[in-house]
Amino acid sequence: MTLELRNVTKRVGVETHIYETDLTLATKGFNILLGATNAGKTSLIKMMAGLERPTSGEIRFNGENVTGVSTQKRNISLVHQFFVNYPSMNVFDNIASPLRVARESRKDIERRVHEAADILKLRPYLKRRPAELSGGQQQRTALARAIVKDSSLVLLDEPLANLDYKLREELRDQLPQLFADRGAIVVYATSEPSEALMLGGHTATVMDGRVTQFGETSGIYRTPRDVATAQVFSDPPINIASAQKRGNEILLGETRFAAQGPIAARPDGTYTLGIRPHFVTSTPAPNSAAVSGTVQVTELSGSESIAHFAMGNDVWVAQSQGVHAYDVGEKHDFYIDTTGCIFFDGHGALVV
Repeated sequence: MTLELRNVTKRVGVETHIYETDLTLATKGFNILLGATNAGKTSLIKMMAGLERPTSGEIRFNGENVTGVSTQKRNISLVHQFFVNYPSMNVFDNIASPLRVARESRKDIERRVHEAADILKLRPYLKRRPAELSGGQQQRTALARAIVKDSSLVLLDEPLANLDYKLREELRDQLPQLFADRGAIVVYATSEPSEALMLGGHTATVMDGRVTQFGETSGIYRTPRDVATAQVFSDPPINIASAQKRGNEILLGETRFAAQGPIAARPDGTYTLGIRPHFVTSTPAPNSAAVSGTVQVTELSGSESIAHFAMGNDVWVAQSQGVHAYDVGEKHDFYIDTTGCIFFDGHGALVV
């Protein structure tokens, strides 16, 4: 199966929601749409589903132009971040609803509903109505309905966003297994880079209505093609600053360190340096370079300490393992692991 977007755009009035996009999705594993809120992920999913028609361009499924084909005539499943279940039906009937529309036999419906319920641990709740379920159980019901339908295209629009942490972790682990070997193209929208990395597959980074890069998820994380992609694929935000290359050294403000990797072979000049917060810590290490800045905000996240600090005209983020004491308003030393530096040229393109 193939799903291809050819020169697709979406405009509403004078606003452009999706700029011209060409995208051919992977047939195996998850296809992840990664971007911030209002980046354009939901607009892309709605066009793939047939809920909205592109302003221009084509959507082709298995080589056939399905741009004008209604959602009802496409073999798709769509799961939103909000629990969309029929309130008057019990769990069994909610899961069975697409099979009944397809006029499957009672015996097949019974078998397939129970199979999906077992996968998602819903069998004890089959006689309950959605109002009698927890949020996680309701979302499991929506996912079971997507599984039981055996769709050619499964669209998951931030399906775990409204669940608590524990449920998100549990379902995130299950999702790749749930849709493995089902012969469907799976598209999963998320605003969380960590979720994209956990799910693997292929990722399209989306920013301001544009797909900035598409490819293997881990590959895009390691080698973002430009500054925009690096910014999409970093949480906390990637640190960005102007740096000078002079001979064999990189100058970052008053900090100097050896030029390594592709930047070493580039001519002297001004470049954009990007470094993710987990490469900026409170403790020195091999290949580290010291910087200092005034602490503005501190956060504790589980076993990590996060500090936002002003360095010149830039605000950087440091992410360190363990609990570290930072005094807001005080100057503090931090250490850059220089092996984690990514360099971009004057046009924002990755230095390779």
